[in-house]
Amino acid sequence: MNIPLLMSAFGLVLILEGVGPLLFPNKWQKYLLELSTQKQNVLRRLGGCLVTTGAVLLIIFQ
Repeated sequence: MNIPLLMSAFGLVLILEGVGPLLFPNKWQKYLLELSTQKQNVLRRLGGCLVTTGAVLLIIFQ
């Protein structure tokens, strides 16, 4: 496995995840509050969709 490429991808994820709270802290806080009130099965489906989409993108662009 290519460790530098993996670390670059991880760094990119951290940058993209940090843009929301950096630029829009109030909206981000409201979003997290709304997300925390969702049922567990909704959160599991959301997580499953994100993981599946990420895996498909990795397979396509590998």
